[in-house]
Amino acid sequence: MSTLLEGLSSFTDPTFLLCMAVGTVLGLLVGFFPGVTMTMAAALASGFTLSLEPEQGLAVMLTIYVAGQFGDRIPAILVNTPGTPSSIATTLDGYPMAKNGQAGLALVVSALVTTAALLASMLLFILVARPVADFALKFGPAEMFALVLFGLTIMISIASKSILKGLIAGLFGLIIAVIGRDPITGDARFTFASNDLSSGLEFIAVIIGLFGIAEVLDQMLTHRATTVRPISSLGRWWPTKKELKEIARPAAVGTGVGLGVGIVPAAGGDIAGLVGWDRARAASKHPEKFGTGYIGGVAASDSASSATLGGALTTTMALGIPGDSVMAVMIGSMIIWGIQPGPSMFTQHPDMVVLIAAIMIIATLVTGGLSLLRTKGMVRLLDMKPQHLWVIILIFCMVGTYATTNNLFTVATMLVFGFIGLALKRAGIPAGPVVLGLLLGPLAESNLRRALVIGGPESLVGSPISITLIALTVVVLLGTVLRRKKRSGKPSATPERDTVSV
Repeated sequence: MSTLLEGLSSFTDPTFLLCMAVGTVLGLLVGFFPGVTMTMAAALASGFTLSLEPEQGLAVMLTIYVAGQFGDRIPAILVNTPGTPSSIATTLDGYPMAKNGQAGLALVVSALVTTAALLASMLLFILVARPVADFALKFGPAEMFALVLFGLTIMISIASKSILKGLIAGLFGLIIAVIGRDPITGDARFTFASNDLSSGLEFIAVIIGLFGIAEVLDQMLTHRATTVRPISSLGRWWPTKKELKEIARPAAVGTGVGLGVGIVPAAGGDIAGLVGWDRARAASKHPEKFGTGYIGGVAASDSASSATLGGALTTTMALGIPGDSVMAVMIGSMIIWGIQPGPSMFTQHPDMVVLIAAIMIIATLVTGGLSLLRTKGMVRLLDMKPQHLWVIILIFCMVGTYATTNNLFTVATMLVFGFIGLALKRAGIPAGPVVLGLLLGPLAESNLRRALVIGGPESLVGSPISITLIALTVVVLLGTVLRRKKRSGKPSATPERDTVSV
């Protein structure tokens, strides 16, 4: 009981509540403007929150994470442009509903099912995270290395259409992770006698460059003027009792899919939304309605993509393996604050676990309520020129990065990785595995070397847990290769629809 009260005590701090309010507004805006991804927003926010207390910083970043799940549905429905990749599946039925004069109804249904799915995902976190963490406490160096290897493999296999490109990204992340000092001996490695590199590359600078600067540069190079205007006629808002019954089953199917997909590292809301929409269509008595502006399609896609948050949070906090790229940024910030996510967090910082769950639940309820407000101001915001947004993002990237160390070398690192990120994006190489390699590389290396020192190479396969994880790693790699070879000759099963720009 004392842990619960201690975890909730932050809610009596006015500064903490202000941080939640700021995060909520920023999250809605981030989701609202296409091209500003949640990872980019989290990376930018991390640069400004490192000077705050850990509780206040978590309040900002977690509320951005939650509120973005609501904001990104608005452009997906009104202009057929996903605010973030998580709302790609929303366009399948959301935009056709808007063209049929049911934009308001689609927005309200989206807010309702998103709220319900997020709460369900937090229930999963509350019930599952502690048992998973207790089990993971039994892991030794060999088991931890096998776990990290499995997490890296999952992200590499999911994050790119080409497993070779995913491997290249992961290896690049592992290579830059060795810059700095040896985790065992403390010897300098690849620092080139530079004091600025003696502690390794600044994590915040790298992710802001890869996800912030690179995205802006790519948009500048590929931007084309469009004549598409947001639909301003929203129609009626509230669903009838019949419509509420109609969305119940698709929402339940979508939520179930999202809960399962969320636990898999790197399988984010974009994958869950499409899978949830497809599974709900398969389970429906009227599958022909999906993709034509069907309210059930919106319910299925949005519930599935939103329900992944609890699973991603469980993987991150219980195992120390980022559930998605946003959680990777979160882990980096928490490490800087002196908090190490993973099994020991539930014994060393149980109050922080309570606080995280409480922040996400309250942020869900507050943002869900705000999303139900009938306002046409959001439609006008969609007319904002992207050039103005680029300038704002670039300024925040510069200021946020400099604020982390007060060192211009950090800003230079960010710019370098901005151009590296642009090159990776143009080559079709995902940035997610790079970040995961940079973040988990030291953890994998230190545990591998400890295992080899303690028991030699045979220790890596000396326990059922490590054998199982290594076997799963091999299965995932082989399964991904075979699955993609099989799909390469098949036409896409996605229904035809208007072009979506992400």
